[in-house]
Amino acid sequence: MNRQIFKAIFTAAALATGLSVWAGAGNEAKFSNFAYSGQDQFYRDYPLPTEHHFYNPILPGWYSDPSICTNGEGDYYLALSTFCYFPGVPIFHSRDLVNWEQVGNALTRESQCKNFVGQHVSGGIFAPDIQYNPANKTYYMITTNVGAGNFFVKTTDPTGEWSEPIYLPEVQGIDPAFFFDVDGRAYIVNNDDAFGKPEYDGHRTVRVVEFDTENDKCIGERRIVVNKGVRPADKPIWCEGPHIYNINGTYYLMTAEGGTSDGHSEVIYKGASPFGPFIPWDKNPMLTQRTLDPNRSNPVTCAGHADLVQTPDGEWWGVFLACRPLAKGVENLGRETFLLPVKWTQDGWPYMTLPEEEVPLIVYKHDATRGDNYRGGNWVFTDNFEGTTLKPEWLTLRGDAKDLYTVGKKQLRLKCSEKSASDKDVPAYVCTRLCHHNYDSGVDMDFVPADANDRAGMLLFKDESHQYFFGKGKINDEDCVYLARVGANGEEVLAKQPCKSKKVGLKVTSTGDALSFAFSTDGGKHWTTGFPAVDAAYTSTANAGGFTGTMIGLYATSAPQTLTAQN
Repeated sequence: MNRQIFKAIFTAAALATGLSVWAGAGNEAKFSNFAYSGQDQFYRDYPLPTEHHFYNPILPGWYSDPSICTNGEGDYYLALSTFCYFPGVPIFHSRDLVNWEQVGNALTRESQCKNFVGQHVSGGIFAPDIQYNPANKTYYMITTNVGAGNFFVKTTDPTGEWSEPIYLPEVQGIDPAFFFDVDGRAYIVNNDDAFGKPEYDGHRTVRVVEFDTENDKCIGERRIVVNKGVRPADKPIWCEGPHIYNINGTYYLMTAEGGTSDGHSEVIYKGASPFGPFIPWDKNPMLTQRTLDPNRSNPVTCAGHADLVQTPDGEWWGVFLACRPLAKGVENLGRETFLLPVKWTQDGWPYMTLPEEEVPLIVYKHDATRGDNYRGGNWVFTDNFEGTTLKPEWLTLRGDAKDLYTVGKKQLRLKCSEKSASDKDVPAYVCTRLCHHNYDSGVDMDFVPADANDRAGMLLFKDESHQYFFGKGKINDEDCVYLARVGANGEEVLAKQPCKSKKVGLKVTSTGDALSFAFSTDGGKHWTTGFPAVDAAYTSTANAGGFTGTMIGLYATSAPQTLTAQN
C-alpha cells in the first residue's frame, strides 16, 4: 500500500474515531503543558548579596552579537543575532540595563528574511546593529543576511513593526553598523575583505562610508580605516563588528579581533573624524579572556563583539558576547550577552577588563533594582498554549511555519511535515533557547504515528546534523517511545520502549555534560526510564561548530528516515 492511500485511510479512520487531523494535512501531534526549569548550581552557591547586584550574563542562553542604543530619555534597546531562526532579531527594552523585556522582533515578516531556505542554520542574519537617530527620531537596525546582502530596516516605534528591508549593494562584507553624529550626518562602518588577495586567512579591513538619511542611500567613497587590525605585524584576524562613537569631540572606533572562539577580544582606536585616521590604544585589547588560565573555576570565554552606551548620568556601560563552558570547553548555551561598566584611563581610553582580569559573574549597579523582568539566575518557563499566537520565547526555522502549526485551546498542534529538521528548509519545529547547563524540561503529547515515517516529540537541535530526538514513532511496525541521535547519516536509535498509549509525557533532564530521558503514560505519576544517558557534548559548539546555541523544542515530521541502528 503506498503512502498516499495509507494516509487517506488513516485520515478517514481518525475522523471517525475523533482524532483531530487537518484536512489534507496528514497526521499531527498535539502538545500541552510545556515546562522548562533552570537548575544551575552556581546560582544556589552564590546568591546575590543585595537587590542592586545582578548575574552575568544579563541574557543567559544563545543571545549573541549584542548591539545597544538609547534614545536619550532613559530607554535602552538591545538587538541580537538570530541567523536562520524566525522571527528575526529580538528587540529587548530596559530602563536600567539590568531588567530586560523582549518587546518585539525587527524581522517579523518573511519578506524581510530572504533566502533562508537552503542555508545552514548558522547562515541567515549576522550581527545586527541598532541605533537611534535623534535628528529624525528614527530607530535603525542594520545587518547582514548571508544569503542576500547587507540591509537595514527602520521604525519610529521599536516595539512595533519595522519597515521592509532596504538593501545596500554598495556595502559589501559583513557586520554593518550605523553612526549618527552630533552634526546630523550619518555613516555606515563595516567589515570587508582586504585589498585584492588577502595576505593570510582572516586578513580583513574596516571601511566607512557616509549615508544620506533623507534618501536612504550611501554617498561618497567607502574608505578603509583599518587594515588587518591593531598590530598588523602580528597578522591579527577578523577585525569585525565595528562601532563608531563621538565622545566629547573625539571619535572612537571599536572592533572585535581574534575570531569568535577562545581568541576573541575587543579593541579600541581614537581618531579626529569618522574617517580617522585611527590610532590604536597601545594597551589593547580593552576586553578579552584569552590570556587566562583555562582551568580556572567558572570560566567565561570568547569575550568580545561589544557595544557601548552612555547613561543619563554620564556613566558608560558595555554589552558583549561571551560563553560559559564546562569541562573541556563544552557548552550548549551558545554565546550569551554580558554587561560590564566601562572604565577610563587618565588619557581617555575606555576599557572593560585589563590583562588577567576575569569577567565577573556577579556585578553591582547602584541605580538598578532587580524586578519582574530580570532574566538572570534559575527560573521557570511554562506554556499552556492558551492564546492563539506563540510566546516570544518560541522560534521556528527559516520561516514562520504557520502552515505547520496552530496554537489555541491549551494545545500546540504540529503537522507531521514532509520536511525534517535535517533539511535546510522549514520543518515543523517550534523551539526555545537552552539557558542553563542544568535543567529539566517536559511536555505532554497526544500522538499516534500513522506509518513508519511519522514521529513526534522533543528535539534538541544544534544544527542539521547534530540533534537528539526523544518521542514516539514506529520501529519494526511497533509503536514506541524511542531515543535517537540524529547525524549526517540519519537517526541512530539508542533505545526504545513499546508504547501503545496515545498520550505520553516526555521529559529531558540535563546535568550539563549528560542528558537523560523518561516518559509517562499516566499523567506523570510514574516514569519509564531505561534510556541511556547521552553525551551533551554532541550538540555543543565545541563539537558541532557554528554560531548558535542548542535549542529545545517540539517537533513532528513524516520525512523518510534512515535508522542506522536499533537496540
